[in-house]
Amino acid sequence: MPLNRVQFLWLATLFEGGLVVIALALGHWLSIDPFESLKLDHVATMIGLLGCLPLYGLFLVSEHLSATKDIRELLIERLGGLLAACSLQELIYLGFLAGTTEEILFRGLLQPLLERDWGSFGGLIFSNLLFALLHWITPTYALLAGLSGLYLGLSLDIGGERNLLTPLLIHALYDLLAFIAVAGAYRARLRAGPH
Repeated sequence: MPLNRVQFLWLATLFEGGLVVIALALGHWLSIDPFESLKLDHVATMIGLLGCLPLYGLFLVSEHLSATKDIRELLIERLGGLLAACSLQELIYLGFLAGTTEEILFRGLLQPLLERDWGSFGGLIFSNLLFALLHWITPTYALLAGLSGLYLGLSLDIGGERNLLTPLLIHALYDLLAFIAVAGAYRARLRAGPH
């Protein structure tokens, strides 16, 4: 039985919220505060707001590439109806929920943890291999997610001082824009009718 909008929102909240619980529990056990580098800062905010533009630009370009056609179709098929049923406020919530919780786990906890033993480069690479695995829908999707994760991991240190706010905003805004685009593509197909 397919999920309805309310079930989808609850499931997303439980899954994504669970990532923060995992980050906090592992952080406590490993003596790492996943929120340590999260600072409200106008430079990090501006970089985060502007930093989503290259990722979203790649998303828009990928809509026209044959290599990513299967991913696009899969997203529209699996998520399009659920996202199209959501209000703009709910899409904002989902975008910020996913972007925030994933960044707390991957850039707030895992990247600093892996940097302990593997250095900055190793922490960046290995945390994003895990990020790619979590996003394994297809091999191409995982590759794109891993490359996006590298971009997010590098953004953690842009601006002179490590700040989790930068990748958090980039990721949340990107997810919001991508969700709006997938919902829009689904609605456009409904309007066009069967081919």
